[in-house]
Amino acid sequence: MHLLPHWLAVSCFLLLAHQEALAAPDSSLPRSIPLLRRARPQRNATEVSAWLKQQKDLLVAKYQGRGGQQKRSSGMNLLTNLGADTSFYGSIAVGTPAVAYNVILDTGSSDLWLAASDGLSTVDDGITKFDSSASSTFEDLNTTFSITYGSGAARGTLGQDVVRMAGFEVNPQIFAVVTQESGVLTAPVSGLMGLGFQTIASSGATPFWEALASSNGTLDQPLMAFQLTRFLDVQNAQELEPGGTFNLGAVNTSLFTGDIDYQDIPDGEEGFWLQEVTGVTVNGNSVTLPSGSDSYGAIDTGTTLVSGPEDVVAALYAQIPNSEALTGDNEGFYQYPCSTTVNVTMRFGSSTISWPISNADFLVGQGTSSDMCVGAFFSIGSSGGSAPPWIVGDTFLKNVYSVFRASPPSVGFAQLSETATAMDGATGSVPSPTVGSVAVTLGAATAGSGVSASATDRASTPSSTTSSSNAAMGGSEISGWLMMLCSGVLVALM
Repeated sequence: MHLLPHWLAVSCFLLLAHQEALAAPDSSLPRSIPLLRRARPQRNATEVSAWLKQQKDLLVAKYQGRGGQQKRSSGMNLLTNLGADTSFYGSIAVGTPAVAYNVILDTGSSDLWLAASDGLSTVDDGITKFDSSASSTFEDLNTTFSITYGSGAARGTLGQDVVRMAGFEVNPQIFAVVTQESGVLTAPVSGLMGLGFQTIASSGATPFWEALASSNGTLDQPLMAFQLTRFLDVQNAQELEPGGTFNLGAVNTSLFTGDIDYQDIPDGEEGFWLQEVTGVTVNGNSVTLPSGSDSYGAIDTGTTLVSGPEDVVAALYAQIPNSEALTGDNEGFYQYPCSTTVNVTMRFGSSTISWPISNADFLVGQGTSSDMCVGAFFSIGSSGGSAPPWIVGDTFLKNVYSVFRASPPSVGFAQLSETATAMDGATGSVPSPTVGSVAVTLGAATAGSGVSASATDRASTPSSTTSSSNAAMGGSEISGWLMMLCSGVLVALM
């Protein structure tokens, strides 16, 4: 039987920058933050069926109703149910004094929100909640905010406060404080940080990353990058496992080889990180694709699987012998013989490079019988509202080093290095987030230079201890990284 491993969850390792640049963190300061990966448990066929339906519902809810790339006064449609989803999340610090929060890092949305301490359950559920009264720098903006998702809603108000991440600080940063929610949050995640463009922000606020990227000289480079680990095929994977790295302002050359293949976002489409899907193959056979906007895809770290046009997905599975469409609640998904190795590639824009997806990522769980497995590509059909035709999630992104560049607006992919792939399946301990020295502060008073010479801050967290580290790790130091994880020490670099 081919079943999913127990809840994959992400913690990550830390890496430091080795370059010096004006108005950017110096070489002794962290340039990346660890990611936590939330994994779904092993499931039988009935449980997998329910999980598949949830994935489809969540994707529809996230993208449905978006009018092009326009701002909306309320309703993000972006929350995922972590009890059935696989997500990657890192740590940020908010307020004065700084408190650490785990947040999903989502390139498919553009708002930051955190659970509030008032209005939500006071039961110790392992979720760190934001207490606005405990921060001397918090300001209530008295503006309502609402988030809708597949099975409920979350509501609250907008506020602003100091937000720190990866050695950078934005002061003030607008975010939502959620006071009502139903079944959205699962420990230890406290909220979500959207990493899309401002044009799709429900609040209208400039996202943290974009505020930094638009300030001249603040970032070494106006980009962010992800390396995500794989635990789908690890039977002894625990609920939380090392998950990779998120870099802000620079790429980490130890995590990829060769050049980064950048493809521009289509003109005027900055909102989602859109790419035109121009090539798909299955076991060496090409699938016919439409062109132009009919083949646009959002590159989305906050989505687990890959959703595509109904006819294209059908054509893809037609290349897999004895595959068959699922029906009922799982309409849009397909199953195929588990004994079949499926090799899928994807190509974007004008690139000549076809990026492979591993068979381990394509197989997501048991189908209607023990010898049938469900594939990671599916279709949401006509129920997807104004969603892009393709939503390209972690099924693809675990196989590449991905870079999201603000200027020129583009997405780049590169081949993972041996250092990066060695982290796949390398189990480790749950991290304890801390805040590194804040090297860059971006706010109303410092938008020009963005430089602040503040001392080291430590984020408090009610449910875990804190530790700090300024140790650098290069491509040859993976063994040291594994030793750090085994000791249970992981630093969430802010």
